Parts: sequence; structure tokens; C-alpha cells
Amino acid sequence: MNSKIEDKLAKYFSLTSLALKKVKIVENHRKQAEDLLDLAQRYFDDAKFFDKKGDLVNAFGAVCYSHAFLDVGARLGFFDVGKDNKMFMVD
Repeated sequence: MNSKIEDKLAKYFSLTSLALKKVKIVENHRKQAEDLLDLAQRYFDDAKFFDKKGDLVNAFGAVCYSHAFLDVGARLGFFDVGKDNKMFMVD
């Protein structure tokens, strides 16, 4: 069971790391975008912390929350993600 969680966790760490680098803030939504990006980064950092402690369940939950904040920002038009519907829920 742990290997399945570890595999998924590695996948989401990679995906979310790339997504954090890809988002660009849309100027007329700067405040909202910065707030969501801050939350996404904090949850990503928490996920790494939990992973280092061996707490895979909380690490997985935190990385999923991190990516969800990025998806919300992209979906609401706060982030420009270049219509990337592979990495973000923008359709």
C-alpha cells in the first residue's frame, strides 16, 4: 500500500512543482492571485515537510490541496496558464 501512495505522491510533487513555476499572475487580479499562490506554496511546503517525516497520508493531502489552489486560480482567471488543460483544470 505504501508504494502506491509513494508513487502517487512522487507524481503529484512533480506535477505541482511544475505548475507552481508555470502560473503567471494576471495583473487585474493581482491580490487574489497572490493570495492563492501563497496558499498553494504553503501547502506544497507542508507536503514536503510531512513527506520528510514519513507521514505520507498528510503529505498527499497537502500536495493535492496545493494543486487545487492553483486549479482554482487558473479556473477563475487569476492565473495565466496558457490554456494548459493537461496540468490545470481550465476547460
